Amino acid sequence: LNTSTLGMLRMEQMLDTIDIEESKRYMHHYNFPPFSTGETGFMRGPKRREIGHGALAEKALLPVIPPIEDFPYAYRLVSEVLMSNGSSSMASVCGSSMSLMDAGVPIAGPVAGIAMGLIEQDGKYVTLTDILGAEDHLGDMDFKVAGTRDMITALQLDTKIESLPAEVLVEAMGQAREARHFILDKMEQTLAAPREELAANAPKIEAIEIPKDKIGEVIGPKGKTIRELEEETGATIEIDDEGIVRVGAADTASMELARERILAIGFPPEANVGETYEGEVVNITKFGAFVNILPGRDGLLHISTMGGGKRIEKVEDVLALGDKVNVLVREIDDRGKVSLDLAEGVQLVDENTPVKEGGGRSEGRDGGGRGRDRDRGRDRGRGRDRDRGRDRGERRESNPNRTVVSFEDEFEKGMSPVWRP
Repeated sequence: LNTSTLGMLRMEQMLDTIDIEESKRYMHHYNFPPFSTGETGFMRGPKRREIGHGALAEKALLPVIPPIEDFPYAYRLVSEVLMSNGSSSMASVCGSSMSLMDAGVPIAGPVAGIAMGLIEQDGKYVTLTDILGAEDHLGDMDFKVAGTRDMITALQLDTKIESLPAEVLVEAMGQAREARHFILDKMEQTLAAPREELAANAPKIEAIEIPKDKIGEVIGPKGKTIRELEEETGATIEIDDEGIVRVGAADTASMELARERILAIGFPPEANVGETYEGEVVNITKFGAFVNILPGRDGLLHISTMGGGKRIEKVEDVLALGDKVNVLVREIDDRGKVSLDLAEGVQLVDENTPVKEGGGRSEGRDGGGRGRDRDRGRDRGRGRDRDRGRDRGERRESNPNRTVVSFEDEFEKGMSPVWRP
């Protein structure tokens, strides 16, 4: 009994080994419960034999798995052995191929496997095809071959004899090829090729490539945008450093909605100067409000344009986050920044809106006032300087007997004649 499970690539298995591979997206697990051979026992974790058989089946199917660029899925296949009197690992290979094709995975071709055996006595060899449990136990070789019609994808060989003639191995390979083709014929009678579409209960995954400089916008500050996309569309979204966005959803409608939203952010439509748009206020600052007019495209509505000739105190007096407002694109600069005006007929100010006295822009009046203040300051400074000069002159004229003394002359007079220069 084989079960195929498909998931997003982030569900792949992470590896921490000495190998260069850090993860794998195709996993094959093999379970061999005691009841499959008519025995009783504890159902514990997988033993060495089960791990080895699962690894063999995994290697056999891995070459036909579609590349990540064409089919960006992670796979987990589980083979449950219900009864065994032969090679259950090769049965897992055949069953996994059928399961993948039934799920709609576009594998390169079905893979089948066969177990070959050998009996040796007195230098004579007999090659067995599709050995049973007793033949495996009493025989001298266990040789497993898996592959498609055109290639061999996996081999396993163990022998109980010291040497094996080359011609015997060649004969075993020929018999295995005939048996593998026979099994593939039977498999194709049931399901000749992968189904055209994925199974209804399989997740829908699509890869989208966006410019690298748009990755941050899709993610948003601290992941805000991508979380909103996942919550609103019901899809699962993952992004890599190369700008590849993978969207997964349980149904096609959710995936298409998420895809359109991502494309709108990655390739935003361009605004046209002079056109009117209905936008939503997405951010408010002291100098104005940012209005989203198109997906991924915001513009600035400056506070000086909101009053309709009046000067408002704060942006919050006329607009709030989430408000809808009709705006006109006034200008788009070289860096792509959009400047907005209120559309014709839109009034944000009413009789209850607090406004500043004077209204409108008053830079000229303010500038003239500031200029007069500077002139007054200079005049006052000059006046004080003139007053100080007159005071000093008056003091000098009021004391005509005042004698000017040189500090240097007085110092020389007090010096000893020996040291006088």
